Amino acid sequence: MTNKQTTYRIEGLSCANCAAKFERNVAALPSVTSATVNFGASKIYVTGTPSLKEIEAAGAFENLTIYDDQMPNGQQSNQDKGFENQTALEKMKQFLVKNQALWFSTLLIVFGYLSEWLYGSNTILTPLLFISAVLISGTTLLKEGIRNLVHLEFDMHTLMTIAVIGGVLIGQWGEVAVVVILFALSEALEAFSMRKARDAMASLMTIAPDKATVIREGKHMELPVEEINEGDILFVKAGQKIALDGIVCSGHASVNQAAITGESIPVDKVVGSEVFAGTLNHDGVLEIEVTKTKDDTTIAKVIEMVEAAQLNKAPAQAFIERFARYYTPLIMGIAAAVAVLPPLLTGADWYDWIYQGLSVLVVGCPCALIISTPISIVSSISSAAQNGVLIKGGIHLEQLSKIKTIAFDKTGTLTMGEPTVVDMITLSSRQENDTLLSHVAALEYTTQHPLARAIVKDVESKGIQRDESATNIQTLTGQGIQGEFGTHTITIGQPHLFDSELTPEIRQLIETQQQQGRTVVLVMEDDTLRLLIALQDKVRPQSKRVIAQLAKLGVTSRVMLTGDNTYTANTIGKEVGITDVYANLMPQDKLTHIEQLSSIQPVAMVGDGINDAPALARADVGIAMGGASTDTALETADVALLSDDMSKLPYAMRLSRLTMRTIKWNIAIALGLKIIALLLVIPGWLTLWIAIMSDMGATILVTLNAMRLLYVKDAM
Repeated sequence: MTNKQTTYRIEGLSCANCAAKFERNVAALPSVTSATVNFGASKIYVTGTPSLKEIEAAGAFENLTIYDDQMPNGQQSNQDKGFENQTALEKMKQFLVKNQALWFSTLLIVFGYLSEWLYGSNTILTPLLFISAVLISGTTLLKEGIRNLVHLEFDMHTLMTIAVIGGVLIGQWGEVAVVVILFALSEALEAFSMRKARDAMASLMTIAPDKATVIREGKHMELPVEEINEGDILFVKAGQKIALDGIVCSGHASVNQAAITGESIPVDKVVGSEVFAGTLNHDGVLEIEVTKTKDDTTIAKVIEMVEAAQLNKAPAQAFIERFARYYTPLIMGIAAAVAVLPPLLTGADWYDWIYQGLSVLVVGCPCALIISTPISIVSSISSAAQNGVLIKGGIHLEQLSKIKTIAFDKTGTLTMGEPTVVDMITLSSRQENDTLLSHVAALEYTTQHPLARAIVKDVESKGIQRDESATNIQTLTGQGIQGEFGTHTITIGQPHLFDSELTPEIRQLIETQQQQGRTVVLVMEDDTLRLLIALQDKVRPQSKRVIAQLAKLGVTSRVMLTGDNTYTANTIGKEVGITDVYANLMPQDKLTHIEQLSSIQPVAMVGDGINDAPALARADVGIAMGGASTDTALETADVALLSDDMSKLPYAMRLSRLTMRTIKWNIAIALGLKIIALLLVIPGWLTLWIAIMSDMGATILVTLNAMRLLYVKDAM
């Protein structure tokens, strides 16, 4: 059997319990190796060779409709897109139309009670109206419940079916009909609410346009994005969205990147600037060389990772799902005990206590409990993605809410990451010359370190060409670089690399520069120190504000981990509000510090996702900055801030904590209302009406509470 994995979209998936059953049904197919349902994204990932009819048959119990995900645009059906673009009023109208059978059944119940009031209980019309209402709105429920009973599977459909059958046997036609109607209404509202939560994520899929204007052979032609290749030139006018990631090769414009990075202020784009699919050209005309095709754009990767994130369950969600497996049999046992023990032990009326037992079954329906966590996670992850924060799973969302210690890289995180050369000091009697600088530029050109780029830029600004004759170039990890030019060996690195060569005078020079917050790089030719290069990096304007906000949020330990010198690190740390500074660190030293911090309490690490990859991976939560332009950041970190600064970090912290509070409240609501209803059994006050209203009320309350997370915005 092939191990090919295929993704299918699911329509009609309303509850987590149904999702789990559908997953089991598909996995049991002989042609399937494995199957995983993504309830949040309403998709199933199937490994094997099943036909679409086989998968639809596995979902027949819930009348699920299955689509191959590789439809035009590979995203959604037209029905989905229509729902997504509707106003709230239009969505409600669609909800009302879609549930016509439910409203007709409700009308029959009204007529049933009217008949009972007018003609009493002796007419056949009354039970006929109630039975009709049950059959119209509860056929699917009863079929699934009876099938479950035959196979000894116990879920909410089983509970409700037993309650309905029992209610009919004891002649409670009216209450049975009401129970079925309210259960159907509860499921319909749950499906509507879950779709609303998915809608937030689905809106990401429509950000980038389906077509774009391309310049080919001097002609402008409009093409579907699927037909546009890397290297093609996009022509984007003012007011148009950019269809694919690329580099500006002509023109100048302000581009609104809010859809990707969450930044509300448009960013100026000039020749050489990077632009992203789905962003809006405010003014000007741009010609853009395509660097990524449709499936590889930043927004495509964000969508893919947001969907994958929903499979990565939070511990709270996993606990609820395990709890629910034992919860349903427990409720059935309690209901049986309530129905049987009082009559047997005290001689109480069998009718009354069977009625109470049936009511316990209805109260015990676990809808609200099961939906309480996943809808919160889906809402939160979707909301975060729309605000420029990619959280790669419920487990990371929950862990982020516990963070009290955050470690920051300095260069490119707290600072701009664009240092400039501010001084060059000759260290030997032999005067600095252009040849030495050409060697320095040649070596530094081979590395992407921000200091190296700054040195190359400064040398080139002097009109000095790089010497391309370097051989045996070696990177001295975390320390510098070395190479040979003819008979001479040039070594460039931090002062501690040359510790044995430093004279008191040179040490004093280094210390003077470092006290001014500058970073020092030394150049040695053969065995002689020839040049001191001093560089300075600017602190990001947002850093101080962000650190202050984190302090207010209870992040008590704010740590800087940097390979820079102690003086510079302390100067910047003091300026932005860092509590602990660790300087002169190699990459493995950063990892060691993260391990030490993590042994005390959960720690998050904020870095650029490349140089800090080991520390990001080891931290309890790895947070990468600038994910919109860095594939490594998207892949390495647990959380990616899609903008190139930390301004979204406090928002992510607030959202994670609000999400966990919401989940706890939802669980409390779901269990609390059921416990209160169950306590009514003691005085014998529990009725089927009260039972179904408590279950429906809990479902509506937890759903509305979770959906608040869709509207959490960055307060900045």
